[in-house]
Amino acid sequence: MIPPDVFVNSLNFLKTDMKYFKIVLSVFCLLTGYINAQELNCQVSVVAPQIQGTTEKQIFDQMQKSIFEFMNNTKWTKDNFTTQERIDCSILINVQTKLGTDEYSGTIQIQSRRPVYKSSYYSPVFNYIDEKFQFRYQQYQQLEFNINNFSNNLTSVLAYYAYIIIGYDYDTFSNLGGTEYLQKAQIIVGNAQGASESGWKSYESNKNRYWLVENALQPVFQPIRECLYKYHRLGLDIMYEKPDDGRKEILKSTDLLLGVYKLRPASFNMELFFNAKADEFVNIFSKGLPDEKAKIVETLSTVDPTRTIKYSKIQGN
Repeated sequence: MIPPDVFVNSLNFLKTDMKYFKIVLSVFCLLTGYINAQELNCQVSVVAPQIQGTTEKQIFDQMQKSIFEFMNNTKWTKDNFTTQERIDCSILINVQTKLGTDEYSGTIQIQSRRPVYKSSYYSPVFNYIDEKFQFRYQQYQQLEFNINNFSNNLTSVLAYYAYIIIGYDYDTFSNLGGTEYLQKAQIIVGNAQGASESGWKSYESNKNRYWLVENALQPVFQPIRECLYKYHRLGLDIMYEKPDDGRKEILKSTDLLLGVYKLRPASFNMELFFNAKADEFVNIFSKGLPDEKAKIVETLSTVDPTRTIKYSKIQGN
């Protein structure tokens, strides 16, 4: 780290030249860890095993680079992030069909995770495969996005999931903290209602982009988001120092899911919650007390019955 007296003297010497002042300031910020970064640390992969050809490979390689730059270089929020604070996430695009000269269809998988306080462990927060992904892309096409209008499906889908990732992440750090960014995702859905591509409209499916964010913002599903906060901030984040207390808070947080299940059994948003959390529940409560194991298995088997066999492993069955 630069000694304070050296830094102050440098500023006095260079104060008449703003250009060099900015250079020194940037170096100081870099060395002290305070340089601002964008919100996402997004890894991107574009694969197309069913589409052959050197030209197509070059196009998909360029697409991967363009998406990487779009996700990581766009300023998505009004908040300032350090490099270490960026949200870890990934996008996997599996291009399955070439529909035209520059038109493709396939799937897009989105995953995100957040660090657990005082540990090297990262907890999965969001994990979803969107199977209705159709888009146009030309090699070296510049990806641009304006939240006020729909210009193309590729950037709208990417921006939509950027806001979903941020919204879910913020929910884990403060109660309903991601509302603003989920609302931005909902604006994108609204702008896409006239799009020819699927995935945006309520009548197409009960499990698509429309319902993901529509449900998240409805009061009936609010307890899932409250659970995200209590599970992570009040539970996981204290487990490094107080594992028993943290596990109790996580167990308590799952009571919120019972009310949602009673009103909306087998809901899309509950499915999304357990897509990310099912394995983690098993890992956490396999180390729990007998009464905790019995209670969590009962709760999880009720609200997520399709994974009952998985949850039985908590009790060693």
